[in-house]
Amino acid sequence: MNTTTTIELDRVLTAMIQSAEGISDLLFVAGMPPQVEAHGALELHPFDWPEPVLTGERIESLAHVIINHNGKLLRDLAEQGSCDCSYALENSCRFRVNIYRQNGSLAMVMRRLQSEIPTLESLGLPSAFRDIIREKNGLVFVTGGSGNGKTTTLAALMNEVNHTSQVHVVSLEDPVEFLHPHRQSTFSHRELGRDFFNFPDGLRAALRQAPKIILVGEIRDRETMEIALTAGETGHLVLSTLHTISPSQTIHRILGLFGKDEEQLVRERLAGALRYIIGQRLVPKQGGGRLLVTELMGSSLRTREAIELGENENRRLHDIIEAGANAGWHSFEQSLLKAYEEDLITEETALLYSVNKPAMRQRLDIAHSHIRRTAKANPAVPMMVVAAAERPPIPVVEPVIKPAPHPGMLNGMLNSVM
Repeated sequence: MNTTTTIELDRVLTAMIQSAEGISDLLFVAGMPPQVEAHGALELHPFDWPEPVLTGERIESLAHVIINHNGKLLRDLAEQGSCDCSYALENSCRFRVNIYRQNGSLAMVMRRLQSEIPTLESLGLPSAFRDIIREKNGLVFVTGGSGNGKTTTLAALMNEVNHTSQVHVVSLEDPVEFLHPHRQSTFSHRELGRDFFNFPDGLRAALRQAPKIILVGEIRDRETMEIALTAGETGHLVLSTLHTISPSQTIHRILGLFGKDEEQLVRERLAGALRYIIGQRLVPKQGGGRLLVTELMGSSLRTREAIELGENENRRLHDIIEAGANAGWHSFEQSLLKAYEEDLITEETALLYSVNKPAMRQRLDIAHSHIRRTAKANPAVPMMVVAAAERPPIPVVEPVIKPAPHPGMLNGMLNSVM
């Protein structure tokens, strides 16, 4: 087997992340050269090894440098076919790594993690997001597909906590992605496989570690959700992520973790504990790059009723969200329409990434008709430009100076008045 040293791996990774702007992932798949994903599109990277394309042996040698004889990672790879870990380039950046088997050989994807902690302002998140970290207990879910920046949004929220609150934050992640420095808050970063060995036990232990806020990288099973619900009900603020695309789907995903006979009890507990659901997507931006589009739903009497009793024609979470603009709530459709009106995205992008496409089509048509009415009401008036030589001369009008009245005349006028 070809052997790769840490120095060689670091040199390759450094060259790859410096090859283009907006790189989010590095891909190593047998039969292809190394690839980078920049702004959502794959690009080939120049290959400086003897092989024209990556071989299974070469990827295995890279993977073993990253695994570094970790028994749990080797066991997960052997028993489950994949393992998750992190890797750091000294004085550069960190990666979240997934090593997996495909077509009989190893493959690897390395997600580039930002070295700088993001802020709410740098992500362009609305001011309503600051209300989230003012909560003292309950559940907050950040939802969306893989690669849509859920962890980055959580990091921005924790950064805001770090600058505004004196609290203890315990994070349970697989792996730890953002390392928050101790400022006003104190952070205990715990990584799966290194500091704890499964999420239920890690979350159960966190309740005894005196946290005010618990961050769970992802809730994947019934037991973890049960403990998270209990934590939210007993004075902790719990933030986590789910791979769902709407508040309705988020509620159904949570209910699906429990048995049918438990559904009504879970609905009641969830209605009382849920504080916010944040949905987000990264969409193609005009001129290149990607734009973060969000959806935000908080807790109100109407949302709690819809969660506890279920949705019907008269109580849909989507309609409740759109009616909550005064509280800063907004749907994906509202965010996409605003981005379209500001010429940040195209009409096709607005339709493609909307959840309710018929409603989005109707809103775009209304926006078009408004633009046409505005153009018709304010027609452009053509301006005639006359050359300087053709302009008629401006006549000079001499001022008329009336002579001052004679003193005798003035006396006569006064006498006639008297």
